[in-house]
Amino acid sequence: MQNPPEAVPINSYGYEPPKTYNGARFSSNPPPRDYVLWSLFNLFYMNACCLGFGALYFSIQARDRKVVGDVEGARGYGLKARRLNIAALCVSLVVFLIIIIILASRAHALSHMMHGGN
Repeated sequence: MQNPPEAVPINSYGYEPPKTYNGARFSSNPPPRDYVLWSLFNLFYMNACCLGFGALYFSIQARDRKVVGDVEGARGYGLKARRLNIAALCVSLVVFLIIIIILASRAHALSHMMHGGN
């Protein structure tokens, strides 16, 4: 009596070959991100309250931990870098919006005065 194909285990030794795509191995858990480029952008262009510098510090720490093999440490530092990058972006955008609103209101007041309005 033969077993149906569904009942025969494909892998009887508990070994699962690594997943590959065009020869490159990858796992189901992606490596932790370090956000270095985003931190550099925030450091040079949106460094409100030095949040970009803090984000760059934690990004470099995350990259160092990733190189050493400490995945959990890299994930923690990467999360801190991500949060600081988000905070730097939000604070900088709010400051830019306030500046634009102030400049627009001043320009409106100046044009109102130039045309002799009351």
